[in-house]
Amino acid sequence: MGKVLVIPSRPSADRLKRKRTSDPRYIDGQRLLVSAMQYLVKSDPDVNRPAVELLSEHVRTNFRMSDSPLEIKG
Repeated sequence: MGKVLVIPSRPSADRLKRKRTSDPRYIDGQRLLVSAMQYLVKSDPDVNRPAVELLSEHVRTNFRMSDSPLEIKG
């Protein structure tokens, strides 16, 4: 038996066009999380370290710097 070689094709660039829109709630949510981390660090950095790490991980995985709300054109 021979091996099957699959060469994936690139998706059409026309289908992937998305319009970027700004959503004030998105920015406010990021600011709120950063403010919460700042408050926790100022109040007691050693005790609140796990909470700050949890919020930081959430920000890094769900709200990356390159992320923004997208409007998908269908």
